[in-house]
Amino acid sequence: MKKLFVHLAIVLCSIFFALSTHAQAPATPAPAAAPAAAVAPAVAPASDAKPEAKADAAPSAAPAAAPAPVPNKADVTWMLLCTALVLLMSIPALALFYGGLVRQKNMLSVLMQVFVTFSLVTVLWVIYGYSLAFTEGNAFIGSLDRLFLKGIADVPKGEFAMAATFSKGVVIPEMLFAAFQATFAAITCCLILGSVAERMKFAAVLLFVVLWFTFSYTPIAHMVWFWMGPDAYSDPKLVDGLNAKAGYIWQMGALDFAGGTVVHINAGVAGLVAAYMLGKRLGYGKEALTPHSLTMTMIGASLLWFGWFGFNAGSALEANNTAVLAFMNTFLATACAVLSWIFAEWLLKGKPSMLGAASGAVAGLVAITPAAGNVGIPGAFVIGTAAGLVCLWGVTGLKKLLKADDSLDVFGVHAVGGILGALLTGVFVSPDLGGPGFVTDWVKASVGFTSIGEQVMIQAKAVGIAVVWSAVVTALSLFIVKMIVGLRVSEEDEREGLDITAHGETAYNK
Repeated sequence: MKKLFVHLAIVLCSIFFALSTHAQAPATPAPAAAPAAAVAPAVAPASDAKPEAKADAAPSAAPAAAPAPVPNKADVTWMLLCTALVLLMSIPALALFYGGLVRQKNMLSVLMQVFVTFSLVTVLWVIYGYSLAFTEGNAFIGSLDRLFLKGIADVPKGEFAMAATFSKGVVIPEMLFAAFQATFAAITCCLILGSVAERMKFAAVLLFVVLWFTFSYTPIAHMVWFWMGPDAYSDPKLVDGLNAKAGYIWQMGALDFAGGTVVHINAGVAGLVAAYMLGKRLGYGKEALTPHSLTMTMIGASLLWFGWFGFNAGSALEANNTAVLAFMNTFLATACAVLSWIFAEWLLKGKPSMLGAASGAVAGLVAITPAAGNVGIPGAFVIGTAAGLVCLWGVTGLKKLLKADDSLDVFGVHAVGGILGALLTGVFVSPDLGGPGFVTDWVKASVGFTSIGEQVMIQAKAVGIAVVWSAVVTALSLFIVKMIVGLRVSEEDEREGLDITAHGETAYNK
């Protein structure tokens, strides 16, 4: 363990040096006609965090500055609740969902991996992750202006910086936005663990998470979700310059309401690459590697569904109509996916299973995530129903074609469902199909639409970037981890189970 901590310190120092150098690069120019996506969590730039300070420095003859926006208590309450709900999605929900799917001898190891990974990423997010994802840097990564959340709050004076939402003049405390986004980052890293369950060293898990979080999650989050906020768009002359400061995928006009690309495709692709590089579990394809407790899995899936309302509806960043739409779409699409999965399973296998129902629920939740606030009720029906069918194929037919031991089907559900949802968002965002359209002019806050074909192509490009970026970073990160601590436990430890060999405990008293 001492070697691990030494290597971890060296890696972190190298990361800080590389990122601080990279963040000083000039911003990539935006395409001349880059549309503005209406639905991406945004944060006001650090330089604008305290407008009152600028007013104090203005010449005495200048007109008085407009008062700084004050957060609405309903919005703050809603976002505090949503942040807690997303935390619940990881611990206990995801931990129980994954834990029930593995064999009894590995139950506690899965709980431990999820619990500690969530904690680790939360700490890294506060140290540098939030800054890299949500401050102005260039089109691919932010800066270190918010290192250790610097400048977010002067607690002794009671002064808190404000973050933008999607409505002009409406803000929430930036610290609250940072906390909300921390839960997204943490659960994304936890999702990957399902692909490597039952055979990866605990030290390797932690070191991999540090590298992957830094070089895959934060850049993709920045590319998809960082922009300058609606209040910055006060004059048409500023639009091109403001767009050029946004993340690369945001500049393209891709829509990702709550994390289809950032969370699910990103984690799902990482899981598949990790499954290939780790190799198959002992006995895979030769003996039954069945779930030890579908009761735990059902409880976990139910808690995921409950917590996902915070994930999707909270991504509106306000207690408003968009949050209500995202809430209802999440509710409906998930139920549709459960039904389509079990009826297809019933038809193909002769019996509907509890595992199928739980998997269908997660598939529906994943697929509606990028679309939650971007489509109407017809879109939710189609996306949810399609997710159950497509993800069932993803964990059966596609899995056989890929020949990878993705232990808990992270790729088949999260990557496949995320890709499906991202592409169908481009279809059902159309007002002609019941969708809300998107903001085409942030200066006037006017809503419109271009064409389904054009938007689907933009969505497909965003998906492609996320797939390639995650795959490359995952492969490089695992190669580094293998060189430092190794990836896989010994054959003897794997046969005995990771509960005892890695943690000296068991999930159940015999």
